Amino acid sequence: MLLITSFLMVMMKINLFDDDGKPKRTGTIWSASAHIITSIIGSGVLSLAWGTAQLGWLGGLVTLITFSCIAFYTSNLLADCYRSPDPVTGKRNHSYMEEVRANLGTRSATACGILQYANLSGMVIGYTITASISMVAVHKSNCFHRKGHSASCKFSNNPYMIGLGVFEIFLSQIPNLHNLTILSAIAAVMSFGYSSIGIGLAIATIISGKGGKTTLTGVEVGIDVTVADKVWRACRALGDIAFTYSFSAVLVEIQDTLKSEPPENQAMKKANGISLFTVTAFYMMCGILGYAAFGNDAPGNMLTGFGFYEPFWLVDVANIFIVVHLVGAYQVFTQPVYLFYETWAREKWPNSTFVNKEYPINISNKTVLSFNLLRLTGRTIFVVIATVLAMAMPFFNDFLALLGAIGFWPLTVYFPVQMHISQRKIKRSSVKWCVLQLINFFCLLVSLAAAAGSIQGVGETLRKSKPFQYKV
Repeated sequence: MLLITSFLMVMMKINLFDDDGKPKRTGTIWSASAHIITSIIGSGVLSLAWGTAQLGWLGGLVTLITFSCIAFYTSNLLADCYRSPDPVTGKRNHSYMEEVRANLGTRSATACGILQYANLSGMVIGYTITASISMVAVHKSNCFHRKGHSASCKFSNNPYMIGLGVFEIFLSQIPNLHNLTILSAIAAVMSFGYSSIGIGLAIATIISGKGGKTTLTGVEVGIDVTVADKVWRACRALGDIAFTYSFSAVLVEIQDTLKSEPPENQAMKKANGISLFTVTAFYMMCGILGYAAFGNDAPGNMLTGFGFYEPFWLVDVANIFIVVHLVGAYQVFTQPVYLFYETWAREKWPNSTFVNKEYPINISNKTVLSFNLLRLTGRTIFVVIATVLAMAMPFFNDFLALLGAIGFWPLTVYFPVQMHISQRKIKRSSVKWCVLQLINFFCLLVSLAAAAGSIQGVGETLRKSKPFQYKV
């Protein structure tokens, strides 16, 4: 009897852990899809009407489809690098940095880590800005409804950013991505909700015959803008659209939640396909219908621009959906950052109580929450810094374009392509090698153009406003 009991206990312990000794993963294609959709559909979707207005019908559609295809292809390349050297039976890599280290070496991994965590931190700042703008938009919508559309309804973002930061401090105590599935699912539903409202309001505007003037090439030189403005705006629009597909920084961590059967790379490719098809369909509807509704005067943010005034309650609901979604997306983007420095701390001080000890909170003899002193202090400091930086530079479109420029080429294209070449041992100067490098070079040019446009835009905004005193 004792032997049977011991055998059962050993079997239970085996079932609780994976082949590498880490807790058993339970993620599925659908949970991964929810995480990806939460990380992709964000504040960027609301700027697509503005981006399409700068590039026109032709440029806007071609850019959206091109970035979607590139993101899908390189995301699948990244999925095959989760295990090394073989994509099915090789050793697991738990983070983007580990993947790069296993395939390209330590120096490339260091560069990847700097870019990845800078990009993720920037995303968090961007989401703090956007969530606060949506909170202010609810206040403004009610103000316009009471006082009329010509009323001066301007309010500071700062109180809303502080409130969001306090709430995110509490949510940041969720240990890891494995525990964020429900929050991601809610956030994904919210993203579909506000995108659908934006699309519906745009359709209503078009049907009513109040749609703006549109052209094949977007805003017109000499009528809407100067030649220089046209160029800078086109560059920023490329950055905005690139930003909407800059989600590779969290893909490896999402793949690390998938259970081992079916093979993680196969499941992840299906999740990539489901997510990108769904998201691109919404992006095209938001960009095309938003441009058709507003024309060349499309606002930088469809729902807070102020593009729509009535029905004010529906605009309020859409902005509340945006806030709820961004609260969840904030956590998805910060988890890899937390994982990086907490893993480093545990390896550096393996016997430290401050770093390693968990303090469970029990209700009716059941653990409902567990907190750790490193997690409590480190994550709180991170959220506070992100909130202060967001208050110092609340520029929506230009900041999105800069984030897109920083993250799109290296993380979405360069590293996946180089790892694929290394993993599959593709010969230099072969046809496939040349095609991959052509994609690499094209995306580098796009990133440089977007960076130049966004820096110019941020410079202009800085001349017109003061840090911590911005009102919308």
